[in-house]
Amino acid sequence: MIRRQPFAVGEEVRRVAKIRAGEGILRRKPIEHIDESEAAESGGLERSLGLWQLTAIGVGGIIGAGIFTLAGTVANGKAGPAVLVSFLIAGVASACAALSYAEFAGLIPKAGSAYTYGYAVLGEFAGWFIGWDLLLEYTAIVAVVAIGISGYFSFLVEQLGADLPAWMLGAPGTGAGHRVDLFAALLCLLIAWLLTLGIRSAARFETIVVVLKVLVVLLVIGVGVFHISTANYHPFFPFGITGAFTGAATVFFAVFGYDAMSTAAEESKDAQRHMPKAIIYSLIISMVLYVAACLVLTGMQNYKDIDPESGFSSAFKSVGLSGLADVIAVGAIIGILTVMFTFMLGVTRVWFSMSRDGLLPRWFAKTHPTRHVPTRVTWIVGAGSAAIAGFVPIGEAAELTNIGILLAFVVVCVAVIVLRYKRPDLPRAFRTPWMPFVPALGVIFSIWLITFLAWQTWVRFAIWFLIGCVIYFGYSYRRSTLAREPAPERQG
Repeated sequence: MIRRQPFAVGEEVRRVAKIRAGEGILRRKPIEHIDESEAAESGGLERSLGLWQLTAIGVGGIIGAGIFTLAGTVANGKAGPAVLVSFLIAGVASACAALSYAEFAGLIPKAGSAYTYGYAVLGEFAGWFIGWDLLLEYTAIVAVVAIGISGYFSFLVEQLGADLPAWMLGAPGTGAGHRVDLFAALLCLLIAWLLTLGIRSAARFETIVVVLKVLVVLLVIGVGVFHISTANYHPFFPFGITGAFTGAATVFFAVFGYDAMSTAAEESKDAQRHMPKAIIYSLIISMVLYVAACLVLTGMQNYKDIDPESGFSSAFKSVGLSGLADVIAVGAIIGILTVMFTFMLGVTRVWFSMSRDGLLPRWFAKTHPTRHVPTRVTWIVGAGSAAIAGFVPIGEAAELTNIGILLAFVVVCVAVIVLRYKRPDLPRAFRTPWMPFVPALGVIFSIWLITFLAWQTWVRFAIWFLIGCVIYFGYSYRRSTLAREPAPERQG
């Protein structure tokens, strides 16, 4: 044994050197070593989220603008009553990705979601690519939602007869005298503050608000069903079947949110069991509410008369229920607020995970000593989203939010196929059914929806990608954990 030891040590040195020199951007985090003990690094994240708290975070990220804004917009100008079909198509497409996320969430219960899954299966550069992209996408989503809530808030203030100074009502260029959307910027900072209080307190707030939101949606459905006129359903496809598909491309962005929720895996009490269930439950609950709400909306009012910006409020006013319309407006504000929470939670956990892996400075991965949350990145994201919300018009900000999510879906769906065939031996708490058809369908749907994006979106994405490449090859490639430390043997 003594004689063989130098040989073994020499072999280990040569093996590590080969990994560092040969794998390069394709080096992968070994799945066997991505276990929950890693959470002890950088102070660790607190495990306090149960199944229904995770589900509430998922529902909070999915239900928001989809019901209160997009349903009316798509019904009025793209699909008519077939907006119901649009949501079903989008739901099926999203479910293909959701099932792939569920398998990974049970297999790799770590912070980072698509970033971590891509890193472990497709390699470091693929992980960096999707993580870097999500940093911008999630932050922009928070800002866009804040701007949307600000619009509702201004409307309600005007309804009360109050006049706010023009300078604080919008970003420069959005109106006469507008200098900053102050309410939207402050709202981003408020959500950041809530997240710094600790995941237990923040999740309690999110759960309460989600319950209120669901109650408002149920109120809309429960009251509206008694004012349905079946004549409003004819013609069901006024824009043809293509209108329903075009509508699906629009509302697709209202049926994800579980992806951001899955970034909180390290804060779950039993991530391997609860995360897959929470992903599936949140999508099912949201889709049932979407379908029922669409039936009520298009049944109460002819699609030509639906207000594209506040569909349900206009529908209830049309049947003489103006008081309930105001309640719906308040409910819309509450409902959309939870979307901000979910996506800011998502971007901070992706950033935390990338920093812990050494792809970004480890200073960002430091957590609060008692609250166990990454307060540094939370405040940075809060300030960044506040700057976008305050000074960028909503149309330009919205163009930053589309492509990254779809590319994340492509990465996750491809990775789950690759890993299933390369490592069938790994224990999986949940297995994506009908492999590889379901994830392949998720890839096809995502690529198809990407084709609907404007060229400006591609330009902004290319610029952000090039900035990321400079950072990766100038810093991350040499400073990542896998590049600097002897890595355990990677299989497959």
